[in-house]
Amino acid sequence: MKRFRLPACLLAATIPSLAAAQSGPVFSANPTKPRFLLHEALGSPANLRISGSFRPRAEGIANQFRPETFARNDILNSYLTTLFVEYETGPLRIGGELFDSRGYFQQRNSSAFTTEINALEPGQAYLALDLADGAGEGTKSSLTVGRFTKNIGSRRLVSRQQFRNTINAYTGISYDWQNAAKDRLTVLWTMPHTRLPDDAQGIRNNDIAFDRESLDLQLFGASYTKAGVLGGTFEMYGYGLLERDSGTGLRSVQTRDRRLFTPGLRLARAPKLGAFDYDLEAIYQTGKARETAAATDRTDLDVSAYFLHAEVGYTFDAPWRPRVALQYDHASGDGRNPNRFNRFDTLFGARRFEYGPTGLYGPVQRANLISPALRLEVTPSPIWDAFVAYRPLFLETPTDSFGATLVRDRTGRSGRYAGQQIEGRIRYWIVPDAMILDTGVAYLIKGDFLRNAPNAPDTGNTFYGYLNTTLFF
Repeated sequence: MKRFRLPACLLAATIPSLAAAQSGPVFSANPTKPRFLLHEALGSPANLRISGSFRPRAEGIANQFRPETFARNDILNSYLTTLFVEYETGPLRIGGELFDSRGYFQQRNSSAFTTEINALEPGQAYLALDLADGAGEGTKSSLTVGRFTKNIGSRRLVSRQQFRNTINAYTGISYDWQNAAKDRLTVLWTMPHTRLPDDAQGIRNNDIAFDRESLDLQLFGASYTKAGVLGGTFEMYGYGLLERDSGTGLRSVQTRDRRLFTPGLRLARAPKLGAFDYDLEAIYQTGKARETAAATDRTDLDVSAYFLHAEVGYTFDAPWRPRVALQYDHASGDGRNPNRFNRFDTLFGARRFEYGPTGLYGPVQRANLISPALRLEVTPSPIWDAFVAYRPLFLETPTDSFGATLVRDRTGRSGRYAGQQIEGRIRYWIVPDAMILDTGVAYLIKGDFLRNAPNAPDTGNTFYGYLNTTLFF
C-alpha cells in the first residue's frame, strides 16, 4: 500500500491563478528546491522536516483614505519569522510551526492592528495520519487534528495569508482526500484563532499573548473539486460560521453574533501558454447577524449577501510570457432595510492577490464593491516576474461603507464612485530558492465618495509603497 503525504502547512496549496505546470518560464514565490539549511545542519535525518523563513518589510502610506482618527501619513517596519518542524513515524506525522509577527515605528494612531502584529505564536501543533489508499483504490487521504493552517480553493473564504504579516490558523479536525483523477475533497470543523493582544498598547509593544480559540467561534464545512471539467476544475462548497459573545465581564469579547451559511460554486481553468484561462466564482450568504458588536445591540438581522468574481485571461506564446486578464468583482453592501443585513463577509479569505497590498493599505475588499479591472502580467524568467493593474472602484450600495475604508455616508448623497486604483509589483529571486525580493506600489485616485462622505479625511490621493525580502532556511 503506497503512502501519501499532504503537507500540513499547505504553503503550496491551490492559488487563484491555478499556476499549473506549463511550457515557458514559470515563476514561484516559494522555493522550488528548498535548501533546508536547518535540516542539513541536523544531519539531514530522513524522518524529520525542519525549515523556516524570515521576512523584513518596510512600508509607508501618504494621504490616508481612512477617517481622520487614523494617521494621515504612516510607516511600518514589520518582521515575520516562521519555524516549521515535522516528525514522521510510520503513517503518523507530528508537526508544529511558530509564527512571530512584529511591527515597529508606526504612528500611535496607526491602522496597524492584529493583522500586522502577533508576537511569538504557536500557530500549528498537530497530529496528521496518512491514510494512503484507505478510502479506495488510487485514493490519497489524510486526517489532521490540532492547530493548523489551511488554503481551500480560491482562498477567497479560507486561507493561509502569504502577503499579510500575520497568518490565520485554526484548531480542529480536517480530512483531505484526492483520487487518481485529481478530484479533491476537504471536510473540516475548526475554531478559528482570535489573535491577541488586540489592544492598542499591547500591539505597539509587541506584547506576547497566546491567541484564543473557543466554541464561541466555529468554522466548519466541506469543499469538493471535480477535475477535468471544461479543461479546468469545478468546485462546490459550503461553510458554516457560528459566533457568540464570550460573556459580559471586563475580559469578555463582544461580537456580531454571526450565524452564517456560505455556499458557493467555482469554475476555473489554469493559465497556459497560447491559451485562454478563466476563473468564475459565485458565493451566496444567508443566516443571522447583528449590525454591530455593541453589547446593547441585541437585534438579530436576516442576512442575504453575495459575491461574484469573473476573470478571463490570455497568455501569449511570446518572450516574457505576457498574460492579459479582464476581471470583474461584485460584492453586496448593506442596504436601507433595517431588518436585513446585506454586506458580504469574506470570512477568513485573503485579498492581496486580487485587490492590492494590505498592511497599512488595503482599501478594497469583498464588501460593497463593484469593480472591473485590467491586469498585465509578465514572466521573463523563472527568477523574476511583474504585473501592473488598473481598477475603477464603485460602491454597490451608496449608504454602506466602502470596502475596508470605514468611510460611510448613511444618506447616500456622496454617490457610488469611490475612485481608481493603479498598482504594480516586481518579485526577484536574489538567491534562487533562498532569498526573494518583493516590492510594489499602489496609487488610489479618490473619487467623489472618498472625498465628500461625511467622515472622509481631507487628504489628497493616497500613495503606498513597500519593500520586503524573504530568506528561506
